Amino acid sequence: MAKYTPMMEQYLTIKADYQDAFLFFRLGDFYEMFFEDAINASRELEITLTKRDAGQDEKIPMCGVPYHSAENYIKNLVEKGYKVAICEQVEDPKTAKGVVKREVVQLITPGTVMESTMLNERNNNYIASVSHFGDGSFVVVYLDLSTGESRIAHVEVSFDRVIHELYNQPIKEIVISSNLPEVLQKQLKDRLQITLSYQDEVTFNGEYRDICENLNDERLVKAFSRLLNYVQFTQKRSLDHLKRAEVLELDQYLSLDMYSKRNLELTETILRNKRHGSLLWVLDKTVTAMGSRMLKKWLERPLLDKVLIENRLEAVEGFYHAFMERDALRDSLKSVYDLERLAGRIAFGNVNARDLIQLKKSLNRIPEIKELLVTIDNQEIVNLANELDYPEDIVRILETSIAEEPPISIKEGSIIKDGYNDQLDSYRDASRNGKKWIAELEQREKQETNIKSLKIGFNRVFGYYIEVTKANLHLLPEGRYERKQTLTNAERFITPELKEKEQLILEAEEKSVDLEYTLFTEIREQIKSKIPRIQTLADIVSKIDVLQAFATVSEANNYHRPSFTDNRLHIKNGRHPVIEKVMDDGTFVPNDVELDEKKSMLLITGPNMSGKSTYMRQLALIAIMGQVGCFVPCDEAELMIFDQIFTRIGAADDLVSGQSTFMVEMLETNHAIEHATNRSLILLDEIGRGTSTYDGMALAQAIVEYIHHNVKAKTLFSTHYHELTALEDSLPKLSNVHVRAEEYEGNVVFLHQIKEGAADKSYGIHVAKLASLPENLINRASVILNQLESKGSKVDGNNGEVSEGTSDQLSFFIEENVTENNKTLNDDEESIIKGLNELDLFDMTPLEAMNELHRLQKLAKQKWKTK
Repeated sequence: MAKYTPMMEQYLTIKADYQDAFLFFRLGDFYEMFFEDAINASRELEITLTKRDAGQDEKIPMCGVPYHSAENYIKNLVEKGYKVAICEQVEDPKTAKGVVKREVVQLITPGTVMESTMLNERNNNYIASVSHFGDGSFVVVYLDLSTGESRIAHVEVSFDRVIHELYNQPIKEIVISSNLPEVLQKQLKDRLQITLSYQDEVTFNGEYRDICENLNDERLVKAFSRLLNYVQFTQKRSLDHLKRAEVLELDQYLSLDMYSKRNLELTETILRNKRHGSLLWVLDKTVTAMGSRMLKKWLERPLLDKVLIENRLEAVEGFYHAFMERDALRDSLKSVYDLERLAGRIAFGNVNARDLIQLKKSLNRIPEIKELLVTIDNQEIVNLANELDYPEDIVRILETSIAEEPPISIKEGSIIKDGYNDQLDSYRDASRNGKKWIAELEQREKQETNIKSLKIGFNRVFGYYIEVTKANLHLLPEGRYERKQTLTNAERFITPELKEKEQLILEAEEKSVDLEYTLFTEIREQIKSKIPRIQTLADIVSKIDVLQAFATVSEANNYHRPSFTDNRLHIKNGRHPVIEKVMDDGTFVPNDVELDEKKSMLLITGPNMSGKSTYMRQLALIAIMGQVGCFVPCDEAELMIFDQIFTRIGAADDLVSGQSTFMVEMLETNHAIEHATNRSLILLDEIGRGTSTYDGMALAQAIVEYIHHNVKAKTLFSTHYHELTALEDSLPKLSNVHVRAEEYEGNVVFLHQIKEGAADKSYGIHVAKLASLPENLINRASVILNQLESKGSKVDGNNGEVSEGTSDQLSFFIEENVTENNKTLNDDEESIIKGLNELDLFDMTPLEAMNELHRLQKLAKQKWKTK
């Protein structure tokens, strides 16, 4: 068999080290791909698949993309979760012996993107790593390469907590050891649907000692080194912009599991995964991209420290009452570019002259911003102003060096100001004077030859030339003109004088461009040494932007400052911040919430579509808004500082994990009651509806009782099992409330008002009527409902037993002495009833109760089939 060509052998050797990436192999003005890469890339990028002779009997698959437009193709692949290895020529083809040497100069992965066109300016782009240690603990590390931010969290509880932690951050890629147990790798893939990468060799690089100096735990250093080693391998360059790693103490922030973040739609909606319609959408009145990213981080990690919360609220109060200053501040902030990512590109070496002009303009706004802040009579705001450091030395460098309107390219000249460098000025002078001399020469030649159409031109191949039409050739003097090129209608000439000047001009221009590039890299290095100051400044400006945004949205939407108590919730006329904005017509109905030590649970009844879920969600959103330091949508608010919020609102199958709606419901409920404390908030909506009536009712009651007796968290529990309202008599800390609805001329009118006491009925048939179900179906349902209600059933709130009438729909068991054959209960039936009677629901977890009920139900169904 014929061997591959030397170039293809080179390709295969390089590709062997990048099996999990598309290899963009530079050939002239194209990046080429071969074999499986070509087949897959042609499909993903919708480009033509061709073939190439590679020295084998059969041609191999090939496709390619132009070098100058490769960025869009790379972006397309990375957004789909792929990696792209950029392979460039690293020696001059003119001096190369044999095949030109090529190397991978960068591996672009979903988590290591740096190009601004490939990043969402309002979102961080995290790459994370997960390290597993022998004591069973895990360490999670986050790094946003575009901003240099890195954070580390030690998770000791379980891998499930790791999943929740990772889910709540905008992560694009996770780096792990190939030795991480396969079952855990599968969970990462299935539950997070994210790109996994591997880094087994872990070594500490002393070059980054400064950013690790606060990591006093060997596990933290090793976990951070794993991610750092991977980034160094993929990027193959210095990472001077990395900030000092921040150790996240997770118990200092309100914990939101993945279910709660999703159910509450904090940063994106459940249905479309869009920002519009989320709490972030409502609150984001920031002006800068970096401020928007900080707001998102605050929402994802609300505070537990009352002092820190009050500090934020105090600053928001100051901005709230300083309308004129705040408005001027917003105008100033509009001129501040993304300092974080500018610093990242400077360190990364892909910054251009226009980026540096943006940096200069941004920094020049700092004195103006500081002056505005100190005029506001608020100590927290003044403290922020005092933290602003105007880096005058950076501005001075940029002011004297970079042209005001430079080109995008840094290799074509025209980026350095006149007067910055004497040598550059001399080259420019030679070039400019030379061109002036050529213009004068052209006029002189026209006069001496009397050829008015004579012109002097230039192209890169032939240099400068004198062009004369063939009709005028007889006017040229003999001996002075040397023919250089023949055209169809003209001849081009050179003279000794022009040739001499050409060399001087071209040499000056070439040296000028080369020197400008050298000077630019020197300026970039000077600025790189000052990156920490730029990053600190960016952090303060971001904070100022978020706090003014809170004040802006609070004033616009009539929010009020909350206060905090130890164990009481008092909200007067609370509103759902998102729904009231979506409605935007002033018709949203506000409601109160009252919870304290004596009344810690609300059992909410009322019809579908009446607003039970809205009422529950708005409480959670108000609590979160308060704990991030924002005013809240209500007239008055005394809030607890919750350590955790758990929600089970809405029904959804988890198809990826093969779990039904009911199983998801039970898992989320179990997660809440296992981890909640008496300082947590639990919101449970329609628990138990995914199974049979008695199963669901029994589980719902058992869960309510378990939370009341054991967990003691503040809880809102909505249900359609009206029988559960009897629990108010036996559970001293539970109170019934209902969403008010009225029946008018056979139709239901939802008033969306929360009132004390239980609802009288569910109005389910009325809701079905609103949904335009067939009239004869509605009428039949009404008849059946009347029949069922005449038989009745209720829950005994003292011992949890269900007493029933003769409902054929609800009864599992034929009552004693009333079977079809008038037979008494046999042993199996007695066993089932005895099992139900002996259930001690107060001493069982909901999962235990569910398992026992499932066993008894299975036994009952088997018995029923034999009859």
